[in-house]
Amino acid sequence: MAALSYLPHTEADIKAMLERIGVKKLEDLYSDVPAEFLKKGAYALPDALSEQEIRDYFASLEAMNGKLKVFVGAGAYDHYTPAVIPYLCSRSEFLTAYTPYQCEISQGTLRYIFEYQSMICALTGMDVANASMYDGPTAAAEAMKMAVACTRKKTRVLLSKTLLPHVIQVVETYAKFHGVELGYLPALDGQTSLQALQAELAADDVAGVIVPSVNRYGIIEDHSGFADAIHGEKGILVEYCDPSALAVVKTPAGWDADIAVGDGQPLGLPLCYGGPYVGFMAVKKDHMRKMPGRIVGQTVDKEGRRVFVLTLQAREQHIKREKATSNICSNESLMALWVTIYLSLMGPKGLKEVNRISSDGAHYLYKELLATGKFEEVFPGKPFLKEFVLKPKVGGLQAKLEQAGFFAALETEEGYVSFCVTEKRTKEEIDQLVKVVKEG
Repeated sequence: MAALSYLPHTEADIKAMLERIGVKKLEDLYSDVPAEFLKKGAYALPDALSEQEIRDYFASLEAMNGKLKVFVGAGAYDHYTPAVIPYLCSRSEFLTAYTPYQCEISQGTLRYIFEYQSMICALTGMDVANASMYDGPTAAAEAMKMAVACTRKKTRVLLSKTLLPHVIQVVETYAKFHGVELGYLPALDGQTSLQALQAELAADDVAGVIVPSVNRYGIIEDHSGFADAIHGEKGILVEYCDPSALAVVKTPAGWDADIAVGDGQPLGLPLCYGGPYVGFMAVKKDHMRKMPGRIVGQTVDKEGRRVFVLTLQAREQHIKREKATSNICSNESLMALWVTIYLSLMGPKGLKEVNRISSDGAHYLYKELLATGKFEEVFPGKPFLKEFVLKPKVGGLQAKLEQAGFFAALETEEGYVSFCVTEKRTKEEIDQLVKVVKEG
């Protein structure tokens, strides 16, 4: 054990623990692992370094990362993060807190979760929100399961092909292992086809339908007639949303949706190699007992003071496993706090301004790219906010732009290229991107 002298356990400690569990040596703990997969020989660890040497080493690793100006969305957006958020979230009472089971000593955590839920309800227009989920795609998958649970005898869930591809893939994985049959709604002129939906509903086996508010092409979808058609067949309408865009586009409640889901990442969470993000789910009051995750409620104590408690905990930790709505247990609490601080700082006016600046930049880039003569419109006249697709007349755009310091022109499976502009992108940066396209 000399090589691992920094471990707190003595030889006597290790011997006592091994005897307690009935094995003689540490290697016995891995007896079920095939020998060819076990590490043999010494570990290739570097020599000891001083603090400054360690800092320099990691700085050299960081320098290997290319820092690109982000002009891509596809479900993860480079929005501005107010500087105060990481400072507040790194406070020990937040960073080290886990789960607020003991409400007597967890009022701070319970309160910010309650505020998070309230803000999600305000954005979506729905009645009840849960205390966050892993990310947007898993929230959509849980909504799929919830639709089947709410309708009972119906077994099929329809997915719009205009959903983000990774959302569809995660829902497909959940469906495979939960015995849910999926169907797909094609796009018609860039958005979910109402005619295809009506045809599918005629089979009388559709439990739910998942459609995007703003779709994978950046188009703001018009869901007129969707809720009436789905509810007429006693199905559940699920809207997958960009919560930032909900400040300016029609809400899920406005479309008479039953469930709203999405990823809270656009609400100030920085891009970080895919996460951690925070999924949200909000529902009509009629469906709240089928909702997975946890809910924080407001009440009063025996002295009449306002307090917060966990409520409606239909999770496998608290009831019989077969009756649980989901195995999702830990909410993304720290990320929910991040979103709560962001929304409280921005307010309704700030969110509208974020969308106005983003939309102005996106429409300016759209016009300038078309003016280069190197693109064709794909969905002319369709409304978009900060993201759009074009059909390129030349190849290799993404690689060319990357060499020039831009992450842009993300290629889609149809052969289009996708662009996105947020409030962080300046007119000068947009003009530089267009110049690279012209020269290329």
